[in-house]
Amino acid sequence: MENTHPTREGEVEFPAPGAGKPCLTWYKVVGKLEAPPLIALHGGPGAGHEYMETLVDLYEQHGIPIVLYDQVGCGRSTHFREKHGDEGFWTMDLFVAELDNLIDHLQLRDLGFSLLGQSWGGILGGAYACRRPKGLRKLIIAGGPASMPLYMEGCKHLLAQLPPDVRRTIEECERKGDYESEEFTKASAVFYARHFCRLDPYPEAVQIGFQHLKEDPTAYLTMQGPSEFTIVGSFKDWEPYKEAHNIEVPTLLLNGEHDEAMDLCIEPWFRTITKVKWVTLSGASHMTHWEQRERFNELCRDFLQL
Repeated sequence: MENTHPTREGEVEFPAPGAGKPCLTWYKVVGKLEAPPLIALHGGPGAGHEYMETLVDLYEQHGIPIVLYDQVGCGRSTHFREKHGDEGFWTMDLFVAELDNLIDHLQLRDLGFSLLGQSWGGILGGAYACRRPKGLRKLIIAGGPASMPLYMEGCKHLLAQLPPDVRRTIEECERKGDYESEEFTKASAVFYARHFCRLDPYPEAVQIGFQHLKEDPTAYLTMQGPSEFTIVGSFKDWEPYKEAHNIEVPTLLLNGEHDEAMDLCIEPWFRTITKVKWVTLSGASHMTHWEQRERFNELCRDFLQL
């Protein structure tokens, strides 16, 4: 991405509970913080900020400042490979505290800010909004499940529609706990091409997200599991929508027609949040902001500028 606009990068100290070592959160601000920014919450957990940089269009075209950051455990922020499997460390409270810390550092409480969370970032955004933080103006949840059990139910439905040989390979690999083999990788790629990102080849920034997860899968493996459709980690039973009646700000829900985050797991947000709008983008899957970039940003712009 060419740096043709005011951009600054920085790090903020974050006293992560139970970290046992100093911790930093890396961030980037695109535009000047003279108007309420949109803070991007990336997915994974552990996918990093790069694949969210399509949101910079909102600054370039409409003057909306954008804040990108790498959540702890990935990218340019502090890593915790020694915390693999430590469910007491990798908690929602950890990521909420990190977000709070960043917002305070950027002095956004009085200016105000909005959040856009994608996938896991949508879960985080929903959970954060439930706490009614000072300064939050609007919330966008893009492909963020309201219920992990319903997300898993949806994935079972999508897996059942794969070609029989692909489905058998995935089932056999899962039965053996074999998630590293070439067979599982190839079979998973069929699911991903249908329901994760329908662009071929994947945009470079999306590939960088996968590279982050490959280089340090600690948070992803602990909280989610070995793949997008094999959820065995600590958030397999999470149902954040059960607290969503506490969300007071206007909320926009976005998902794709072919999204792994099927309507089944988005609907509870819609049913529970008071001020809510829901749009499903045709022809898109989980990377809606890439697959339908112009339409996605148009929807965000209209919502944020209301």
